Amino acid sequence: MIDDSSALPAAFFPPSGPPAFTRADFGPEFHWGAAAAAYQTEGAWQLQGKGPSIWDDFTRRKGAVRRGEHGRVATDFYHRHATDLDLAQAMGLTDFRFSASWPRVLPAGTGPVNRRGLDFYDRLVDACLERDLRPWLTVYHWDLPSALQAQGGWANRSVVGWLADYAQVLARRLGDRVQH
Repeated sequence: MIDDSSALPAAFFPPSGPPAFTRADFGPEFHWGAAAAAYQTEGAWQLQGKGPSIWDDFTRRKGAVRRGEHGRVATDFYHRHATDLDLAQAMGLTDFRFSASWPRVLPAGTGPVNRRGLDFYDRLVDACLERDLRPWLTVYHWDLPSALQAQGGWANRSVVGWLADYAQVLARRLGDRVQH
């Protein structure tokens, strides 16, 4: 997968060893990356002003999820993102896709911005760029704020404006550095 497999620990490879191909086999336009989705990786579900999402609500329902699993801690990317990005860099990746958690940025879905939540994504983008990882932002990855679901969620035609306002908040803060 990478030109210099000696830079990675043996645990990154199957018992047969590193793959028998190089970046050149994929052409110069190929993007080598990894991805993370906010609810599935961040954890920190109630920290620093984050509001609840429909996933938080769903996973709290008894019997809704096998073994009662949830994303309250997940892989703790919220606290461990620097280490995770170091691993991505060590793997020779060039791109990192992540989603922003709508209720982390706008806890009620609309209204005041949670500066601490937005600051996290600002730091995340900077951390990607410091490691020569192109940041790719997914604006929405299935974590609608619970407050908007209580107003009808995606069935409410006002969701178009809510989503546009949220996307503008992200664009104003991150758009100078996020091109994808």
